[in-house]
Amino acid sequence: MKNTRLEQLADGVFAIVMTILVFEIKIPHELGNLTNTELWYQLVWLMPSFLSYILSFTLLFTYWRAHHFFISIYAKNIDATLTNINALFFMLVSLVPFSASLLGQYSDNQLAISIFGLNIILIGLSLYWMRKYVLYSEHIKNPEITHREILGSTVRTLVPVVFSFIAIILSFWNSTFSLSLFSAAVIFNLLPQSTRLVERIFNYR
Repeated sequence: MKNTRLEQLADGVFAIVMTILVFEIKIPHELGNLTNTELWYQLVWLMPSFLSYILSFTLLFTYWRAHHFFISIYAKNIDATLTNINALFFMLVSLVPFSASLLGQYSDNQLAISIFGLNIILIGLSLYWMRKYVLYSEHIKNPEITHREILGSTVRTLVPVVFSFIAIILSFWNSTFSLSLFSAAVIFNLLPQSTRLVERIFNYR
């Protein structure tokens, strides 16, 4: 199998999953015709679902971007093991609409937060496994990659995992703090300044 086949599959999976996310944001049809006030009330009621959509969409974007780097830029070829790791990764990614729907409907529920957090943890760990295999397997060829780049990709891959683990623990006491940690993980991976922060911590110039 060529890299392009895997890239095309990844693009298709992410496109479908990111589109499905929005399907959960809907006002029940059985409500019938609504006044402006009633419609506004329903939109306010849907706000947690909107926020869950934004959080999940941006998380998926960061995972798509990381997958692109690992498969399209770092890996110059693929083998059966790397393909199987990708299958696991795609399966976990496809569960995001389910876990995001739970989070949107039951944002104050500890179990819903835990299921969403566990989903993110498993995706992150499978992505880390993929990255490690691409970089260190004797069967995969890759270009010369600096220690700075390796450190940056490691931190960006594991930050959502660590933050989600802490968010699950905090959900037993305060759901707002838990949701804030999910958001912080996304912001960290979206901001270019986070890479420079990591380099300063580890004294990279």
